[in-house]
Amino acid sequence: MPRPTATQLVYGSATVFLSTLAMLLLSQTQTGIGVAVIAIAGLGLGLLVAMTVPMPGKSRVVRRHAARAKSAAAPAPLTAVPAPAERFAPPRPRAGARVGEHSR
Repeated sequence: MPRPTATQLVYGSATVFLSTLAMLLLSQTQTGIGVAVIAIAGLGLGLLVAMTVPMPGKSRVVRRHAARAKSAAAPAPLTAVPAPAERFAPPRPRAGARVGEHSR
């Protein structure tokens, strides 16, 4: 299991503190069992947040460029290039497909 980063520790600690404080204020519990349950829930929530913070590594941009470099090395399949007029002309509707529609 890898060691947690400083970012994960900060996010997890802040989540534990703020969520526990909010739950204690909202529930207005005064019993020891209620406080213990809220404290355990805050710890669990902080652990969940700390573990879902992304680990440092290659960024998405770097991975995307690496994937493009791999795909660029393989030859692309040949496709027919439409004429310039066909590229920018909207597709023609089928006969009777637009009957009854409003004009733009």
